[in-house]
Amino acid sequence: MKWRCTWCGKPHAEDDPPCDACGHNTFEKAVVRREGEAPPRTETVDTGTTYVWVCPNCGREHVRYNPPCARCGEHDLEKTEQTYDSVDRDLDVPGWLEVAKPYVPAFAVIGLVALLFAAGIVSPSILPGIGHPSPPDAPGDGTEVAGIDLEETELLVHERLESERTGGGTRYDDDLAAFAEYHNRAFVAQEYDDANPDPAGRDEFGVDCSVDPASRSLSLTGSPIDDYNDEAALADDIAAALLASSIGDDVRTSYPGEGLDVHATDDGAVHVTYVSC
Repeated sequence: MKWRCTWCGKPHAEDDPPCDACGHNTFEKAVVRREGEAPPRTETVDTGTTYVWVCPNCGREHVRYNPPCARCGEHDLEKTEQTYDSVDRDLDVPGWLEVAKPYVPAFAVIGLVALLFAAGIVSPSILPGIGHPSPPDAPGDGTEVAGIDLEETELLVHERLESERTGGGTRYDDDLAAFAEYHNRAFVAQEYDDANPDPAGRDEFGVDCSVDPASRSLSLTGSPIDDYNDEAALADDIAAALLASSIGDDVRTSYPGEGLDVHATDDGAVHVTYVSC
């Protein structure tokens, strides 16, 4: 009686798996049918042991003895009993914590940056394409000098100018104020440090003017900032200087929005840039 491989059907003289053609480890009796007989019933013989040919150089398993090794080219393969000890290990699914562990440092950095932005410690403008362009470095200060809060002064100037207008109201626009700050700092840097800051257009600050803009830069050098007792007194002089300047009529006009920046240098001079549109 002859035997044949249950996988590829190759006949074999003896029941001696594995199949030398495909490496399968199960043979069945090959029964020859006589004419007119019903199809024979086959009996499957399970040898119980499966073998593979392992490359001693790289460890790759092959289902049949067919050197050289498909991975490294080794010309010798060793017949080895196949085990499935690694199957359970390969099927283990890691938990989400194990998967996320390598990314914890990156998550921590992202969370810290988000916290700094939310707290206002770091401006989003440091990121490309986000926020207003950062104003250039300039000598002096644009926040507080000699006990005078310059940012509060800017809002008081806006109130003084609003009181001079007869038709409608003009809002104080933060985008215009940021635009004014950039150009005021650039002016001071050029005058005091011979710097050459990069130019910046209104569109970089989100400013879309529906009317022709009015802008003016001026310096109050007659009275140093140390001579002012409070923000209100400084705001009165800045508003008066703007109304008396070449754009005084424009300042009195009710533009949709306006913004300005006040910056004081170490010599006590007060520098102002005003923009409305």
